[in-house]
Amino acid sequence: MTHLPRTALVTGAARGIGRACARALAEAGATVHVVDRDGDAVKAVAEETGGHAHVVDLADPDAVAALPRAVDVLVNNAGLQHVAPLTELPPERFALIQQVMVTAPFLLLRQTLPHMYAGRWGRIVNISSVHGLRASPFKGAYVAAKHALEGLSKVAALEGAPHGVTSNCVSPGYVRTELVEGQIRDQAEAHGISPDDVVGDVLLARSPVKRLLEPEEVAAAVLWLCGPHAASVTGVSLPLDGGWTAN
Repeated sequence: MTHLPRTALVTGAARGIGRACARALAEAGATVHVVDRDGDAVKAVAEETGGHAHVVDLADPDAVAALPRAVDVLVNNAGLQHVAPLTELPPERFALIQQVMVTAPFLLLRQTLPHMYAGRWGRIVNISSVHGLRASPFKGAYVAAKHALEGLSKVAALEGAPHGVTSNCVSPGYVRTELVEGQIRDQAEAHGISPDDVVGDVLLARSPVKRLLEPEEVAAAVLWLCGPHAASVTGVSLPLDGGWTAN
């Protein structure tokens, strides 16, 4: 098991992938700053992991600026979705998604990299998506943000390399989170089909492996990227997509 006596910060840590990452990092020995706008949920995760709760809306640059800077491991996970054709996508919604999923990670990099550089060690893991590598219709804001996050991660990898800092993306397909479970229910009702058919025929139509990922699988990949065997892994996207990008 990876032993990680470091300080980590995880955004979107109240539930789903973020919560699984906070748990995995804490179990490995890290002190974890858990960040989310859902106050009650993020405080519960902080209590469970022995970490520190920060109730923050990442769309607010001033709130982001108040987050801890002495961080060795940064996990940019927070995100949101809006499904609509480009002709009907509200510009303010597009801007919000870029603010939370691109600008906030940039600001956090800007704030935490000096500490990592000074310590000659750092791990940046950006939770991207298969939609950072491929596109789907009606998800213009999300796809644009994830593609931008992938590019930002590669720049951080190039700049961080001389300082012992790696930067990578983990790019999962559909993960069993509350958000996805809600999408499955909505799709099943809209199409008059079973939830299992929604997963296999709608969500995973392009994935040869017809199952949802569990949040813990994503967290295990994050933890591996922070471990000693991944010291030369940087600037890459690790697809956990059931073969989607190979299809």
